[in-house]
Amino acid sequence: MVFKRLLGSLGVGGPTVETVLESGAVLPGGTLRGEVRLAGGSSAYDIDRVTLELVARVEAEHTEGESEGFVSFARYEVGGGFRLGEEDSYRVPFEVTLPWETPVNQLHGEPLGIHLGVRTEVDVAGAKDKGDFDPFAVRPLPVQEAVLEAFGQLGFGFRSADLELGHINGSGQQLPFYQEIEIIPAPAYADRLNEIEVTFLAHPGGTEIVLEADGRGGSGVDDALNRHSVGHDEVAHTDWNTVVAGWVDQLASRYAGYGHGHGHEHGHGHGSGSGMSTGAMVAAGAAGLAVGVVGGMVAAEVVDEVGDFFEGDEEEGEEEEG
Repeated sequence: MVFKRLLGSLGVGGPTVETVLESGAVLPGGTLRGEVRLAGGSSAYDIDRVTLELVARVEAEHTEGESEGFVSFARYEVGGGFRLGEEDSYRVPFEVTLPWETPVNQLHGEPLGIHLGVRTEVDVAGAKDKGDFDPFAVRPLPVQEAVLEAFGQLGFGFRSADLELGHINGSGQQLPFYQEIEIIPAPAYADRLNEIEVTFLAHPGGTEIVLEADGRGGSGVDDALNRHSVGHDEVAHTDWNTVVAGWVDQLASRYAGYGHGHGHEHGHGHGSGSGMSTGAMVAAGAAGLAVGVVGGMVAAEVVDEVGDFFEGDEEEGEEEEG
C-alpha cells in the first residue's frame, strides 16, 4: 500500500511524503513494517517528527441514531529531528507493534468489511500535516481462527462484522471500541436464536471471548451473554467443535421453552457442518439462503456500508452489554 502526496501545509514546492507498508496481513499483537519516504521540494525544511496513527472506521450509537467515522487507536513516533534538503530524499523505516485488540479484517484472505488504516503525520515548519488513509490487513490469531472455524464446522454462517464505539462492561477491554462478528445460527438452533455476536479481546496471555445471543422475536428473554478465556497455548490440543458447541448450548438454553426443537447431537466435531473444511461451500443462514464461504464459515455479503466518516476526534460514548 502506497500513497504519495504534497504536504498541504507547505503548498506548491514543498516536500512530498510516501508511506509504503510491507505486503501481507499481520496478526493482532504482531509487527507492522514499512517506511516513510520524504522527498524535498524547492527549499530545505526541518522535519521535527514523523508519527504513525492507526485508525479504524467505527460505528457510534446516539439518541438521534447512529453515525460512523474514523477513530484513532494507536500512535507511534517513528522518526524526526532531521533536515530535508532541497530536492533531497530521506527514508524512515519503521516497525510498530499492533495492539492485541486490533480488529481482524481478513479471514483466509477474504475481507470482512472492517476498515483499518495508517495515517502518517509529519511535523514540519511548525505545522502538522496529517496524511491520507493507507489500509492494512489483519488476520486472526490461531485461537480466533480456531473458534471461527469451529462455528463454520458446526453449520453456523457469517453475517457481518463491525466495530462499535464503547466498552464491554466487566471485560479487560483496552481499546475505545470492540469488534462484533455476527453469525447466523446453525439449523439446530434456528428456532431459538436469531444470531450470535462474537467479540475477541486478545491480550498477551490469551483471548477473552464474549458471546451474545439474540433470541427469536417474541421470546420475552433478554439477550443471553457468556464469556470464556482461552490461552494461546490451548489451541493445538483442544477439540474446538465440542467446546464451541458447549458454549452455544449454554446460550440457547436461555430460550429452551420458546422453540420447537428438543435437543441436538454434537459429539466430537459432529455438528450440522461436520467434516466441512476451510473454504468448503455450505448452504445456511436465515431463510435458507445459500451463501459463500469465508474460511470455514459461510459468508453472507461482506458488509461495506458507504457513509460519511468523522475525522480524527474520537466520540465520547459507552455501550453496555450484559
